[in-house]
Amino acid sequence: MLLIAGQVIAFFLLKARPDLLSKFALAGSQVLQGHFAPLALFLFLPLSGNFFFAFIAWYLFYMMGTALESHWGTFRFNLYFLIGYLATVAVTFIYQNFFATTSYLYGSIFLAFAWLYPDFQLMIFFILPVKVKYLAMITWASYAWQFVSTHSNLLRLVILAAVLNFFLFFGRDIYIRLKNGQRRKAFQRRANANADKPFHICTKCGITEKTNPEMEFRFCSQCEGSHEYCMDHLHNHEHIKEGTPKAD
Repeated sequence: MLLIAGQVIAFFLLKARPDLLSKFALAGSQVLQGHFAPLALFLFLPLSGNFFFAFIAWYLFYMMGTALESHWGTFRFNLYFLIGYLATVAVTFIYQNFFATTSYLYGSIFLAFAWLYPDFQLMIFFILPVKVKYLAMITWASYAWQFVSTHSNLLRLVILAAVLNFFLFFGRDIYIRLKNGQRRKAFQRRANANADKPFHICTKCGITEKTNPEMEFRFCSQCEGSHEYCMDHLHNHEHIKEGTPKAD
């Protein structure tokens, strides 16, 4: 609520006094010159200059932030946001003429929400219901494409800084989910392999219900052990006694 209230005030203030934007913009070079106010003020820069889109952003941030705070508790939610904030500020000291943006930082809030509530539906354009997990996939794909395709190490650092808190909080869960996914795939492969194995096999000729689906199979009560035969050999075979070698 504090961040949203600050952004609402900043939105109307910057509409009336655009020249104040330099007071909100954070760059490492400014801080090194003794201008510390942007360290806090840049968090209140609205994500859009259009009131409609800014309102949507505030609404989503309030909804998702409240859900995360309810799930984690205030301390863990603040810690999550603080890690993203500190990582973003650190980038401005590495590239001192870079002006920090909060778009990736607030994007990390969305990614955390989508991980915890993947089936939550958002109404795109108030008409089309879309689960947030699909929007998160698009966001991750966008980050990955920007990270790989850009020639700017600065942009790569900005993206890494924005998702650092996500991986610190969910890295273990991601590892466990991937590991369980590999186990499920291995189990499915074994199940598929067993499904291809025949259940019935003739001891005499070796045909199965797979090779001859029309054939019936019976166990011989006079053979010692479990020996099954097709109907062609059920009454036409040498009974297997203990010590008698099994026919090839």
